[in-house]
Amino acid sequence: MPHPTIRAARRRRLRFLLIGLVVTLAVALAWPSPPPVEAQGRTLIRMATLVPDGSSWHLILKETAEKWKDLSGGRVRVRLFPGGVAGDDPDVVRKMRLGTLSAGVLSAVGVGEIDKSVYALGIPLMYDSYEEVYWVHEKMRPRLEAGLEKKGFIVLNWMDGGWVQFFTKQPVAVPADLQKLKLFTWAGDAEAVQVWRAGGFNPVPLPSTEIATALQTGLIEALSSPPQVAVISQFFNHAQNMTDLRWQLLLGATLITKKAWDTIPADVQPAIREATKEAGTRLRKEIRDAAAKDVEAMKKRGLNVVPVTEAQRAEWQKLTEKLYPEIRGNVVPPEAFDEALRLRTEYRKQQ
Repeated sequence: MPHPTIRAARRRRLRFLLIGLVVTLAVALAWPSPPPVEAQGRTLIRMATLVPDGSSWHLILKETAEKWKDLSGGRVRVRLFPGGVAGDDPDVVRKMRLGTLSAGVLSAVGVGEIDKSVYALGIPLMYDSYEEVYWVHEKMRPRLEAGLEKKGFIVLNWMDGGWVQFFTKQPVAVPADLQKLKLFTWAGDAEAVQVWRAGGFNPVPLPSTEIATALQTGLIEALSSPPQVAVISQFFNHAQNMTDLRWQLLLGATLITKKAWDTIPADVQPAIREATKEAGTRLRKEIRDAAAKDVEAMKKRGLNVVPVTEAQRAEWQKLTEKLYPEIRGNVVPPEAFDEALRLRTEYRKQQ
């Protein structure tokens, strides 16, 4: 039998080894991992999105993923995680920062987690048309992309999900109607919740992945959504009134972390960027073409479209403009708000 001194020394060595193993595992789990580089120089890009599985958005994403593979000669592969399986937009951004995801197809809420300047393009009732929004966007785009890149994210395309409308359990024509209802707002966006409350509304912050359940249980009674999202996600089954008011354009973008982008061979980066940009352009066109059809499809299944008269729209406009001082600085950085407003005014003077 070994001497007691020897046994004690062995126990100390074993204890140090165990401590070292625990520390090593802890560091490995906590440290952001780089995008996986597969055998033989192939790169795997993990891309997540809330885009519903089977939607036109998802189909275009799948085609784009195949293009990445073809353009790179199989060196770059994309694994898609659609339908919120990787979490809400803020979750996706957090995982991109950690390195567990490489890229995301995000709404303005997700992009705004990185740089709130993008919210300047979604200020309620500031814009009247697609043309107006995208004219302002094109002027602000270099600034927005530079700001995102400075924070470690590359913009591969810009897109949108169409005009956001209110879907409600009770008909809503004027702000006072909506103020009576429990309104979904994105969880984690405390500034937006503050603005809604300042307008006399009753916001209920939740992850967007919980909207359907919240509508069914009565936790919320209203939400804002583009028609295609409402029809695909079946929100209208529990909120069968749609206010015919172009509240804001749901802008979005495809972002990839700079760390992941740098793992893609430089010789194929331009082609991949161009293919992704084309996908965004195609998606915008499909969303616009499908909007009226989506509304008609929901009407056939019981949706009630609530018209908004000019006088009623003026009520909405008056309320939102009253809230602009709250939005400026709290939701949208002051310089971005001022630039967007100046550019919108400039656009209207040219028409």
